[in-house]
Amino acid sequence: QVQLVESGGGLVQPGGSLRLSCVASGNIFRINAMAWYRQVPGKQRELVTYITSDGSTDIEDFVKGRFTTSRDNAKNTWYLQMNSLKPEDSAVYYCSADVRPSDSRNTYKYWGQGTQVTVSS
Repeated sequence: QVQLVESGGGLVQPGGSLRLSCVASGNIFRINAMAWYRQVPGKQRELVTYITSDGSTDIEDFVKGRFTTSRDNAKNTWYLQMNSLKPEDSAVYYCSADVRPSDSRNTYKYWGQGTQVTVSS
């Protein structure tokens, strides 16, 4: 069993910053790509950014220059640093990871429970 737990969401004023964290635990052999998604009510979940096992990253244009991602492989943790937040960034943010469990040769995608980010004055 693999679990992902997010933290760091909350209410912030426009222009402010938040850092989200996601910790993976459980029966883990290897974590490949780690990613952040977000979803607002009535819309599909959208990819925000991902980071591969070797540290390569990609980030969507709508947050480029404001959001960055990083990971600490030793802690099975990855982060989403969000700066210059806008009201349209308000959403539930989900972390995900492509994980090979210790008892499997396959890789599976796991999800965190989501954390609410609200940008409002």
